[in-house]
Parts: sequence; C-alpha cells; structure tokens
Amino acid sequence: MARDRSRRSARGNRLGLVIVGSVLLAAGLAALAVGQGLFGGDLAASPLLGDQVNEVLAQRWVPYAAVAVAFVAGFLALRWLMVQGMNDTVGRLFLERDDAGNVEMTESVARGALEQEVADYPGVRRARARLTESSDRPHLRLALTLEDDADVASVWQRVRSEAIANLRGALELDQVPTVIRMSMTAPAKNPRRSLA
Repeated sequence: MARDRSRRSARGNRLGLVIVGSVLLAAGLAALAVGQGLFGGDLAASPLLGDQVNEVLAQRWVPYAAVAVAFVAGFLALRWLMVQGMNDTVGRLFLERDDAGNVEMTESVARGALEQEVADYPGVRRARARLTESSDRPHLRLALTLEDDADVASVWQRVRSEAIANLRGALELDQVPTVIRMSMTAPAKNPRRSLA
C-alpha cells in the first residue's frame, strides 16, 4: 500500500517534470527560431509585445485569469509538497481479521517494545525502528547507533535471532522483511577518566 503510494508519487514527479521540461524546451526553441528569423525576418524584427498582445492584455478579465492561474499553480505546488512529506509508516498493525472483528495494535507499541529490547543490548547506544509498507505484512527499518567499541557482529546476530524473532512472534508472522542500518558513535571529546 505505502510502496504503491511511493511509486505513484515518483511516477507523478517524473511525469510532471517531463511535461514542464517539454513545454519550457518547446517555448525556448520556438523563441530561438523566431529570433534567428526562421519564421521570416518580419516576425524576428517585430516587438515582443505587439499591438494584438497589448490589446488582449488590456482586457478586464486578464488580471482575474492571472490570479486564477496563480491559485491553481499554488494549490498544485502545495499538494506536491504535502505528498513529498508523507512517510510510509503504518499506523496500526492487524493481528487478526475475521467476520467477528479485528485484533489490532498500534505501530508505536510494537516499535517501542522492539526499540527498548535492542537498546538494552551491550554496545547499543540508541535504536530507532519504523514499521512500513502494510498493516498486514509490515516491513521493519531499524537504525542502530552503536558505541565505538561495540561488537558489531554480535549485535547484528542478536538482533536477528532475538529481537526480530520476538517481533515476528508478537505479530504472528512467518517473516518480517528487515533493513538494519548500524552506525558508530564518535568517541567523546573529553572521555571520563577513572582513578586507579
């Protein structure tokens, strides 16, 4: 569901850019051709805003049309910005669905439990998780910040064998596709010194 929305958004972005780029390219090429006299010397020597254009611009409806076009352009730009800001995090996770009703859990409960479990592992400074894609078959994105002396292989193995297994069990799913990103913290500028 969220992946489809992301694909539609990307497809819409590409289509919009192709249309705007094509219109601007055509206008630029036409202006260049007129300026070079390819449509006749009279047209190349004529002023940009001739008498006919000035007559049209003098009409009373032109400012109102310009304001309407500006509002439509502003609305489309605002809608585009809102679509760019949408994230693909699911709000609720469905554990069971049948005719009697649904059993569901908020994403924040599952995410919070997973983050707390992983943050308690040795060497993990911070854990941030997101459940994305679908309420029925979520995907997990897990970002870990590790201490500079952490055993990365051990943390990865434990997350894989314990935390993700616990999440799969809680959601009653056979698999939860997961992307794990690990980064190390920079050493402290003024490390604590212990007295020996």
